[in-house]
Amino acid sequence: MENNYSVGFVTDWLVTYAGAEKVLSELVKVYPEADLYSVIDFLSDQDRQKIGNKRATTTFAQNLPRVKKKYQNYLPLLPLAIEQLDVSGHDVVISSSHAVAKGVLTGPDQLHISYVHSPIRYAWDLQHQYLRGAGLDKGMKGSLAKYLLHKMRLWDYRTAKGVDHFIGNSQFIARRIHKVYGRKADVIYPPVNVDRFSLNENKEEFYFTASRMVPYKRMDLIVEAFANMPDKKLVVIGDGSEMEKVKRLAKPNIEILGFQDDATLQDYMRRAKAFVFAAEEDFGISPVEAQACGTPVIAFGKGGALETVRPLGVARPTGLFFDEQTVPSLVAAVNRFEQNRDDILAQDCRFNATKFSEARFREEMQQYVDAKWQVFNESKKIIY
Repeated sequence: MENNYSVGFVTDWLVTYAGAEKVLSELVKVYPEADLYSVIDFLSDQDRQKIGNKRATTTFAQNLPRVKKKYQNYLPLLPLAIEQLDVSGHDVVISSSHAVAKGVLTGPDQLHISYVHSPIRYAWDLQHQYLRGAGLDKGMKGSLAKYLLHKMRLWDYRTAKGVDHFIGNSQFIARRIHKVYGRKADVIYPPVNVDRFSLNENKEEFYFTASRMVPYKRMDLIVEAFANMPDKKLVVIGDGSEMEKVKRLAKPNIEILGFQDDATLQDYMRRAKAFVFAAEEDFGISPVEAQACGTPVIAFGKGGALETVRPLGVARPTGLFFDEQTVPSLVAAVNRFEQNRDDILAQDCRFNATKFSEARFREEMQQYVDAKWQVFNESKKIIY
């Protein structure tokens, strides 16, 4: 696709291929000639193919000891690092940010659009949760961590002024952007590869969940709830730090498969009568993937799930919510689903999922950037 402006992409770091990298891979398809910048770049050759084999211009952080595995330990240095990137050769700078990328320095004749996955979670409203999880909520180390996060918040707020337009990956994140930076954010949902999932209307008698087993995903809550419903089968895919805890909670009606390949995950997701999701996510791709299979979703009613799942009571529902991250609340939701499952059609789930496709994301992003560039470029011609 040809554009009359040059583009530079800025990311926080490139280490593994996850949600932020998926956004980058779709942006590269829109702007294949764009240059790429990042604090560090350690992507594998296999993952690099997904971003058009681009290599990022990096910073001094690339050469820090053990930075590939311990990059988050260098968080206090990353604001300085991102400010060292020279992106002055581009008309449009698009930062993809959940940490420091939005703080890249741009000039008055450059348009900076920041696609925000979230303001820095561990510096803002989730600070206390993260500090407790890391054992840094008390003592001298805790005091130092709190001071460093205080300085990070000051930097993060100040650098928001260098962004011309914010895009949030959900209305939930747009509200967080407004709360933290006092700025309005437009919303463009991230790309989900719904085409790799196929519709299956023949559901079997088991529930399904899949996720990394880390505390905020609340896989323990799902397993404990189904341990209290011995007549309902649950299949669990995933691995992580909470695996042993999850195994201890499991009962004979719960099958824990650990890590599985993508084909196995898709197979279970297609056959399950419902997908259970207990995390408070900024967006949450898994519930959309489940719906792409025609599988209803039982989700915790906060965060991005509120925007991707159509609950019972609205036209063409695709699932329902539970209000609290507690066993009784989830059990009640499962029972409510059992009573109303005939009201949720597989075709409606699939149709809803298509609203979050990769093609839709590429089209919306190009239209957005084109429109903002046109206005910005015209404004530079005004003679005062």
